[in-house]
Amino acid sequence: MTEKKSRTVLYTLAADTVLVAAFALAGRDTHGGSLTAAGLWETAWPFLGALAAAWLLCRAWRSPLRLWPTGVCLWLITVSGGMVLRLVSNHTAAWPFVIVAFLVLGLFLLGHRLVAARIARGKRPEPSPAARLRSK
Repeated sequence: MTEKKSRTVLYTLAADTVLVAAFALAGRDTHGGSLTAAGLWETAWPFLGALAAAWLLCRAWRSPLRLWPTGVCLWLITVSGGMVLRLVSNHTAAWPFVIVAFLVLGLFLLGHRLVAARIARGKRPEPSPAARLRSK
């Protein structure tokens, strides 16, 4: 693996992990849960565990910034696996929470990939037709 690819994989894994933890932290804060490390871990571990499994199942290191299939695969497995792990550990997974988790984790896991992929490619906005004429 090249150095650039290694950095991309590390960035993406770190960003995914931080964003899943931020989702858990925001949920605890919104619902008055304790903001201790133990409290955060209690909420975050099912989703972090599902994220780790998703990275392995989706082989995310192969194309970590791709939205399809990598990002979508990670998102769906993280949400569904996180809910299953919450349920088997005697926590709740009410429908409003499932919907919020689905939307927020989708925004987080897909959104940072969109931004990072655009930066990595060095994309610049298309010049306007007038700017193209001026450059000729």
